[in-house]
Amino acid sequence: MQRWKLTIEYNGGPFVGWQRQPNGPTIQAALEAAVFAFCGEEAGVQGAGRTDTGVHALAQVAHVDIARQTTARTVRDAINQHLKPNPIAVTHVEPVTEDFHARFSATGRAYLYRILNRRAPAALDIGRVWPVPRDLDVDAMHAAAQRLVGLHDFTSFRAAECQAASPIKTLDRLDVSRVGEEIHIVAEARSFLHHQIRNFAGTLERVGRGKWTPDDVSDILNAKDRAVAGPTAPPQGLYLTRVSYDT
Repeated sequence: MQRWKLTIEYNGGPFVGWQRQPNGPTIQAALEAAVFAFCGEEAGVQGAGRTDTGVHALAQVAHVDIARQTTARTVRDAINQHLKPNPIAVTHVEPVTEDFHARFSATGRAYLYRILNRRAPAALDIGRVWPVPRDLDVDAMHAAAQRLVGLHDFTSFRAAECQAASPIKTLDRLDVSRVGEEIHIVAEARSFLHHQIRNFAGTLERVGRGKWTPDDVSDILNAKDRAVAGPTAPPQGLYLTRVSYDT
């Protein structure tokens, strides 16, 4: 039995999330069906992050155990062949030891949130950005974001249905910058609470509009009350961009 590490890119639009569930198509279920079509094995595909409905990935990581003797190239190409026409691609495959776990071995995760900040609506990027037509103050958004970096109780930015044991997390990075007509929010941490980054984005958008200041964001953080923070930004702007490991 060989354990394989998969790096995966996908458009989350057609799916109800990563995790297998009975109410709609998921990325995990599509991958497991592709593995079965390839080798006839009912192998579970374990992901590093359980992205929500409509959330995308540039480099999700998963692992799968396959008994069949094969090569990394064959695993990649065969799974991709059987994934069609799903908007999912396995971009890289490598063998790993049996103690590697895509989720529990991860030491960090990075996400990108894309805001299209222009009057004209999205055309090529429909379903891949959050369109915000009003001009946003990126400098104010970045200054406010720095109030959230570090070890904090993030109850104000935690979804009500979050299953994490504690709201206390260490946020390593939260940067906001303008890239052409887009505003990019980059977040890095070992792990995140449910909807944490989308709740950051919804709050920072209000700062960009001039409704709140960086001091207000500090007050929101300290309130430890989800009701006082901004709305949850839509899922289509969010991308899982990297999962880090020690080895």
